[in-house]
Amino acid sequence: MKGVIFDFDGLIVDTESTWYEAFKEVFWESHHISLDLIGYSHCIGTGNDVLYTYFREIAGDLVNCELIEEYATLRYEEKMGVPVLREGVKEYLDEAKQSNMKIALASSSSKQWVHTYLERLNIIDYFEVINTKDDVIKIKPDPELYHKTLMDLGLSPKETIVFEDSLNGLSAAKQAGIRCIIVPNNVTRNLKFENFDARIDSMAEITLSDLLKNLERKGAVK
Repeated sequence: MKGVIFDFDGLIVDTESTWYEAFKEVFWESHHISLDLIGYSHCIGTGNDVLYTYFREIAGDLVNCELIEEYATLRYEEKMGVPVLREGVKEYLDEAKQSNMKIALASSSSKQWVHTYLERLNIIDYFEVINTKDDVIKIKPDPELYHKTLMDLGLSPKETIVFEDSLNGLSAAKQAGIRCIIVPNNVTRNLKFENFDARIDSMAEITLSDLLKNLERKGAVK
């Protein structure tokens, strides 16, 4: 195993739970509609077009999605405060680096969004490759982000492992032929994940080396 690829939102920092609470409050205040957690969580890990489609399904075609997002962004910024890494993330980055693994990030968010957080969290230097929606034509669940990241790393799918928290991210990784570890957050933990190679509640529950050893025993890593 020579490389590891991380998703960003919801995996490295749990931005997703904060976004859900922000959108939930705005939808209730503006439309008296309760934002369903499962319905919303299917929109995670991909573009705003999917989210806007869901908003129209629950609030009608005339709902102003851009205005909803504008108000939710203000609420998100109030709630988010100082970002913190999810448990175990720093340890995984350190362990991968110490093992001379190539480390990359593949996110459906914008480059500015990702870079801002990585710099604030002081972890940007860990990543040899950072690809976002600005680097591809199609984002997750399309595998293009992962195909490009593999190419930029100079690695094959068999030499790489992915960490994801969403159905769209899992689909993209598996379509690219890469083994995928699911680390759900509070918004995505009740989704019906299938065809993953392992699932952990937190990176703090097992070391990266032990996780890879477990996969090797099951024949998922060669």
